[in-house]
Amino acid sequence: MADHFIVFAYTDKSLKHKGISAFIVERSREGFSSKAIKGKYGIRSGNTGELFFEDVRIPVGNRLGEEGEGFKIAMASLDNGRFTVAAGACGLLMACIEESVKYCQSRSTFGKPIGEHQLVQQMIAKMEAGFQMSRLLVYRAGEMKNKGIRNTRETSLAKWQACDFANQAADDAVQIHGAYGYSDEYPVARFLRNSKAPVIYEGTREIHTLMQADYVLGKREDRKLNQMLPAWPFED
Repeated sequence: MADHFIVFAYTDKSLKHKGISAFIVERSREGFSSKAIKGKYGIRSGNTGELFFEDVRIPVGNRLGEEGEGFKIAMASLDNGRFTVAAGACGLLMACIEESVKYCQSRSTFGKPIGEHQLVQQMIAKMEAGFQMSRLLVYRAGEMKNKGIRNTRETSLAKWQACDFANQAADDAVQIHGAYGYSDEYPVARFLRNSKAPVIYEGTREIHTLMQADYVLGKREDRKLNQMLPAWPFED
């Protein structure tokens, strides 16, 4: 859908990740085309596509940063993408709570609302705990961003935990709805489909687990970035 694309490509394969450079590619450039990917399990409202390059020539003026800085640029931008994913997971947690509470108040079994059954209450309580913890982690990372402080560690933790909590909450929301939850009659089935992809993209839960362990064990330390987002409010 875009008119411009950021593309990462090897300019020197012998240097491995240090030989990756970033380029801005215009849709109008000869040899470039794209195709939408259909049939995704979830997040269908977000357009995902494949990019095709047939003898595409990119001038040096389209390079983003210096040669060999592509990997650094990609890793630095992850802090922003992961933050939005974590914030979105908080929204999904809220939706799971709202729909589950609504259903608990309207559905009765064995002569009482299902919200009075203890195991249903347990699932509702876990959703609320996950939401509150995730929101605080996102707020902490957001505050650091507003101050212009490097937040790779904090954003990683927020993304990992919020997405895991949201995935579990969506699964519990379907369970609370019973057979209705396994249909399109209620939105919780869509919540479950949408909750899985964020656990995978912007760094899998396994990657974030290793990152957090390395921080605690002193094996990982964030270096200063060439460019940081400015502090808020922005100054002229």
